[in-house]
Amino acid sequence: MTNEPEHPTGGLVSRVHLIDEQPLEERAAAYSQLVDELRATLEGSDSPKTSA
Repeated sequence: MTNEPEHPTGGLVSRVHLIDEQPLEERAAAYSQLVDELRATLEGSDSPKTSA
């Protein structure tokens, strides 16, 4: 069996593979969008959580 363990990065790895298969111009735009999404996620995790 080739069951890979579930990792939160699994979707990221698949997405990077899909981006790599695109033409250069589209690839650049897709990587830029990915970087923006990752930055927002990481910066959001630095914020203290407040409960309402």
